[in-house]
Amino acid sequence: MSVMKRMSMIFKSKANRALDRMEDPRETLDYSYQRQLEMLQKVRRGVADVATSRKRLELQIQQLEQQQNKLTEQGKKALQVGREDLAREALTRRSGLDGQLSDLRTQYTNLQGEEEKLTLASQRLQAKVDSFRTRKETIKATYTAAEAQTKINEAFSGISEEMGDVGLAIQRAEEKTETMKARAGAIDELLASGALEDFSGPRDDIQAELDRVGGGADVELELQRLKGELGQGEAPKQLDPGAPQAQPQAKPQQNQRPQQPGGQG
Repeated sequence: MSVMKRMSMIFKSKANRALDRMEDPRETLDYSYQRQLEMLQKVRRGVADVATSRKRLELQIQQLEQQQNKLTEQGKKALQVGREDLAREALTRRSGLDGQLSDLRTQYTNLQGEEEKLTLASQRLQAKVDSFRTRKETIKATYTAAEAQTKINEAFSGISEEMGDVGLAIQRAEEKTETMKARAGAIDELLASGALEDFSGPRDDIQAELDRVGGGADVELELQRLKGELGQGEAPKQLDPGAPQAQPQAKPQQNQRPQQPGGQG
């Protein structure tokens, strides 16, 4: 396959896909129905034209028949007054009218047949158009209901384009919120540990150290309480972080001999 043929095939396939996305079956059905109405109108116009031609021939036939009758009466009157020559002339003209009448009657019969055919075709086409209209409206209603149901299902499942955009926006907002919460928590921990300085107020090293010691005392108290519950030690007493801690007293040494003055014993 040549390059141009491949490009043509690719272009046609993409154009077909684009047209398929743009096509609305309801609009297509309405357009088809409109075309059928136009065709029916043309058939009816044809029936009217044939009927008009038939009527025109009918009037011509009536006029020729009247002339034919008139010439016959003139021939009779001419014979009554002894004018055989006038009677012959009248009959000659009447004979010419007979040929015209025969042709007109033949055309009239043909037009009648064509009119009947077109009338029958018009009636059949009218029935077909009426049936198509009923089916068209049924298909349109079914398609509209299916389209609405599809949109509702897509909205519930979140796979529609609009709901998908909303879902992505919500997901991005949640991710940003979690990121900001994590960052705020990390900064709080760094400020509490002293790794970061709080420049919003005056710096107080003494208070920071007291807070750190107090936090350690709370941990020790909790540890002693847990040991007391497990029977591994006495329950801790509440300590005042500001009170000075008692220094442990040195135990007296046992079996220590007193030193004698003046020398070794």
